[in-house]
Amino acid sequence: MVGAAVTDKFSSQLKEFGINPSKVHRNLSVEGMVRLAVERKEGIVNSTGSLSVNTGKYTGRSPDDRFIVFDDKTHDTIDWGKINHQFPTGKFKKLLEKMKSFVDNKELFVFDGFVGADPDTRLPIRVINDHVWQSMFSRNLFIRPTKEELENHEPEFTILCLNNFVAVPEVDGTRTDVFILIDLTRKIVLIGGTEYAGEMKKSMFSVMNFLLPERGIFPMHCSANIGEKGDTALFFGLSGTGKTTLSADPNRKLIGDDEHGWSDNGTFNFEGGCYAKCINLSQEAEPEIWNAIKPGAVLENVVLKDNVPDYDDNALTENTRVAYPLDFIPGAVIPSVGGNPKVIVFLTADALGVLPPVSRLTKEGAMFHFMSGYTSKLAGTERGIKEPKSVFSECFGAPFMPRPASVYAKLLGEKINQHNTVVYLVNTGWSGGPYGVGKRIKIQYSRAMVTAALSGALDIVKYRHDDLFNLDIPTEVEGVPSDILDPKNTWTDKDSYELSAKKLSQMFVENFKKFDNVSPEIIEAGPKASL
Repeated sequence: MVGAAVTDKFSSQLKEFGINPSKVHRNLSVEGMVRLAVERKEGIVNSTGSLSVNTGKYTGRSPDDRFIVFDDKTHDTIDWGKINHQFPTGKFKKLLEKMKSFVDNKELFVFDGFVGADPDTRLPIRVINDHVWQSMFSRNLFIRPTKEELENHEPEFTILCLNNFVAVPEVDGTRTDVFILIDLTRKIVLIGGTEYAGEMKKSMFSVMNFLLPERGIFPMHCSANIGEKGDTALFFGLSGTGKTTLSADPNRKLIGDDEHGWSDNGTFNFEGGCYAKCINLSQEAEPEIWNAIKPGAVLENVVLKDNVPDYDDNALTENTRVAYPLDFIPGAVIPSVGGNPKVIVFLTADALGVLPPVSRLTKEGAMFHFMSGYTSKLAGTERGIKEPKSVFSECFGAPFMPRPASVYAKLLGEKINQHNTVVYLVNTGWSGGPYGVGKRIKIQYSRAMVTAALSGALDIVKYRHDDLFNLDIPTEVEGVPSDILDPKNTWTDKDSYELSAKKLSQMFVENFKKFDNVSPEIIEAGPKASL
């Protein structure tokens, strides 16, 4: 065994998974992992000093191959359906045994650490990989233990992620040879058949999102940062809406870019790193992410030309990524905890081009839009997505929220009431027409709107009310041309705008009908079916 010291307890725990402790590398140093990754031809060191890797066939998540074990613990607590798929507990046990046989006497890599920056609520985890670069990914994205914490580490959840192991669907009960299986009773996650590293962190987020509500803690698919005056802000949004980019603000300190909890003590990050998109990355537009691509970072599916990353080349995927520790961002909050948020920003990428770029929500409006979670899935974030597709993703993160949306919405409402939090809806999608006709709203405009919201500048400007979408829209935002604040102004064909706007409004209304026992005040706060 190489890396952190071995103990009898650690060896015993590994043997329960059929693993030979003498073949295991535990919590290796960054330098050791990079060296091994190059030796094993898993990646190369590029001109930035970061490790470049390719994930092969799968360059995004495989949501249809993700399952949760159906048993006494989950049968009436999971929101079963198109997102949360059931998996038989007996099949899980058999597949686990096959994976135990597969790892017999193989070289493996273990990362022991935590999910959750709050010591009172964090989850001790163990990640077992057959690729060293994926262990490096785990080190970057999860919370790294101190030497003392590592010596006394007792994992509550274990991820067994074997890229080289594939399932046999007709035998193992999976949909394809790829699988992501979460067993909340055995406290094990099994991943196989895919090298896309994001499956590991997202599976653990799903676990946390199941566990925390039982403790009265609001789990959130959001990024978070802190201003100079100690004011905390949250940014909700699915991949591609700007959640990572807009929270990486040079004038604010980053708490985290993906998943957080909101307890009575304040906000805390689930992870210890960032997993930022790199497509069309530029030093001018996103200096924090650009400068974080350095030795110790893992660059995923980015095309190299003469060993230099070409961030504009999407030959491998639109979903190019970089994984780096949170402390690679200057001024990042370590440990990554903050106070109760004063401002929440809901981010959406409207592919129809009809939502205003910024609007202020009432408490009830915030509840409506949180439960709706309207956005557009963007190219590359999932297999099969080639162009934007309008979707409703409950809680702005339905793929990672195993419980019913009402559970999380109730917690959000309680927090808004308790802390008088102000909520804004920011559209980072299209203006001047739908995708293919209009253009994506410039990042500098979106950043100016967010800055105005966080600074309080939007508290003192005039607003107009949009009756169809039931939104309050500011008439001016510093640094943003006033004509784009009203999306209708940006369309050449006004009649087409009206038709598209009514179409989207109707989509909101129809989608919300699926929720039961919702108060009339929340329903009335949403868009109207017609005027």
